[in-house]
Parts: sequence; structure tokens; C-alpha cells
Amino acid sequence: MTEISLRQLNRTLLARQMLAERVDMPAADLIRQLIAVQGQEANWPFIGLWSRLADFAPADLDSLLRDRTVVRGTMIRRTVHLAHAQDYRWLYPTVRPMVEQTLRLAYYREAFENLDHAEFRTAGRKLLTGRTLTRTEIGRTLAADFPTPHPDRLSAILGLLTPVVHHAEAGTWGAWRNRRVSISLAEEWIGAPLADRPDPEQMILRYLAAFGPATVADVQSWSGVTKLAEVITRLRPRLRVLVDDTGRELFDLPDAPIADPDLPAPIRFLPAFDNALLAHKDRRRVIRDEDRARITKIASGGVPMYLVDGFVHGRWDLDGPDLRITPWHPLADTDEAPLRAEAEQLRRTIAPDQNGTVLIAKAH
Repeated sequence: MTEISLRQLNRTLLARQMLAERVDMPAADLIRQLIAVQGQEANWPFIGLWSRLADFAPADLDSLLRDRTVVRGTMIRRTVHLAHAQDYRWLYPTVRPMVEQTLRLAYYREAFENLDHAEFRTAGRKLLTGRTLTRTEIGRTLAADFPTPHPDRLSAILGLLTPVVHHAEAGTWGAWRNRRVSISLAEEWIGAPLADRPDPEQMILRYLAAFGPATVADVQSWSGVTKLAEVITRLRPRLRVLVDDTGRELFDLPDAPIADPDLPAPIRFLPAFDNALLAHKDRRRVIRDEDRARITKIASGGVPMYLVDGFVHGRWDLDGPDLRITPWHPLADTDEAPLRAEAEQLRRTIAPDQNGTVLIAKAH
């Protein structure tokens, strides 16, 4: 088996994630390449797309959400993501068993100790059929038949028991200012049925196209789905097998290109939870272990970061109209100008009508 270096893994990830060079493609096609775009906070996906597309404006994604080409809902890792509607149709059934396991958490068991899931699911689907309702409306209505000290949790429980997606306005640019989220039955919103069975093989092959080469643990970390080793064993004759610098087996599509380790890597700003940063169990291909430990202490990885020479170099934040950069490593003189230029472009995209500046702190 061929060994692949950490730098080759880094450059290959950048190339497959469209971070080595901005690409000229429709935003919907890019979302399909990425499979699922983290969307816990409404504005983050816009920044992730802006960093990858040559010509992107927030209105582009707004339009895709409103015409239902792209949907927003709970998917991989039990968190809110955006996906192309056609991908949601197979992806959600594939991760659904993992999503439903969330009901074992004390937060939901406190709401209902002995909830009849089938009965509750039926009542919830009846309530939502032909409707789009807010979480508050769902909780208040269902509480009449399912009394609980925590009616505010009923809409979330319903969302774990049946496929639902958010109304488009919950994911549009600036929607973070309004926490009201309305939901609909996924099949009704999309206008087509979901797959009737999981498709882990498709999920793995699509993952490798976007994030490979990768270990079994990497795929499981990205998706939240476990017991994938047996699926990859079945796929093994169709895959390329490599080894990394620790001797672990990495799997990849046989015709997927491996990037040149000397491929130039431009400055890139990424939103919090971008999947390029979270898609592997071993994330050394994009972030040093010490920096990963640093962000875990801050917010479990939920901070926006930027890349220098392909690797995480520090974090960035909005401070009113200003964009503040906090390097975690010394910044080379040759990197400061392109870092500032990229940051200024991002600042103008986020706050086009505000007079702000880019502030670079000292490395710490």
C-alpha cells in the first residue's frame, strides 16, 4: 500500500473542498459536492460558500432555500445542516437511526418518561400535514394530548421521530436575528418521498469524494453513524487503500486525484463548524492537535477559523463593524498583506454598509 503524507492529505482536502482555488459553479452544485453544510447558525453556511465560490452573494443561497432546492434540518452528527433536497432524500434515512438515539438523552427523557413513540409520531404528523408551524405552536398543541412539564421540548422530540425541515426563512442571510423556527414535514416540503431504507454505501462513497482519503473512524466521526467498518469491508474491492504516517489504512475512490503536496494554498476564512475542519476523527490534516485542544476549551470547536498555508492559523470574530483576527502562531511578513486583503473582502461581504476595519492581534 502507498503511504500518503500529512501535507498531501492537507492539499487533497483543500482541493476537494474547493479551498485551494475558488471555483465557478452554481451554489447548488457545490452543496452537492460538500454533501451537507453545517448550518446550526443561519449565517455560517453563507461564509463557507463565499470562501469556495468565485462569484457568490448571500441572495444566491437565500433563493435556493426559498425555492426548496436546498433544505435545512437535522442530519449528520444530529445537528442542523443544509443539503440539496435530492441528497436529503437518501441522507436523512441513512442517519435517522442515529438521530432517533438522541431521545435517550436525559433532556428528552425528562419531558416524557414513558412516551409512546408511535402514538406521538402519528399525532405529530397529523398536526403538521399540510401545515408549517412554529416550534411554540407545535409544543402548545401537542401538550394538550401529551401533558408534560416541558412542552417546549415537544417540537424537538417530534423532529427526532419524524423527518422535518425548517421553513426557508430560518436559514436565510441574517436569520440569526430571529430565533423563531417553523417546520414542515420533509416529504411535503420537498414534494417527493424519502428513501425507504438507509444507504450507507452511497454515503461513504460521497464522503470519500469530498473528504477522502479517510479511515473508517473518520467517516463515522463526520456522519455520526457507527458500525461502518463492515460496509467499507464490502466496498473495499472498489476502493483504493493507502496508509498515513501512523500506518493507519485510509480508503479512497480509485480515480480520485491526490493533490501535489506543493500545491499553493491561499488564505481562507472558514465559519464555525465548517465540515472541512470537523470531517475527520484525526484532524491533523487541517488543524494541529494543540490548536484543536485550544478550541475545545473555548467552545467545543465552535469558533470561526482561518487557514494559512492550508492549516488553521487562528480564529476570527466580528467585533461590531470590525473583523478581528487572533493568530495562534506567528504571522510571516509575506502572509500579513494577503490575510488582511482576504479579511477585508469578507468584512465587506458580511457588513457592506458599515464602516469597519480589519484588526490583527498579536499571536498568542
